[in-house]
Amino acid sequence: SDGSIRLHQMTSEYPLMQWNDSTKGQPIIALQWALTRPAVFFALDASSNIYIWNLLENDLLPVAKQTIPSEKVVTMTLLGEPEKANGLLGIVLAKESGQIDIQYVKKKWALP
Repeated sequence: SDGSIRLHQMTSEYPLMQWNDSTKGQPIIALQWALTRPAVFFALDASSNIYIWNLLENDLLPVAKQTIPSEKVVTMTLLGEPEKANGLLGIVLAKESGQIDIQYVKKKWALP
């Protein structure tokens, strides 16, 4: 609810890493690991900002931020085929109006 993200290992109650105020205080409403690249994850905040984290490139801050300006995004999920090496990775955005939007991610964050 405060924009903090914690990375846990299943065998410990303490986080391996923690990023406080990663969204400038906006609640995170969705977070998902990339299906095609293990060190990349995506976070959606309550202000319709999508943050892309690549832990191999930068483990302190997101490597990119994209604002969806048209209307509020209420949730997101990722689509892709991890067993294929084509690097196709998409973000499915559900908007407040009920509209669904699919955007494809740049290859540099999607290729295995």
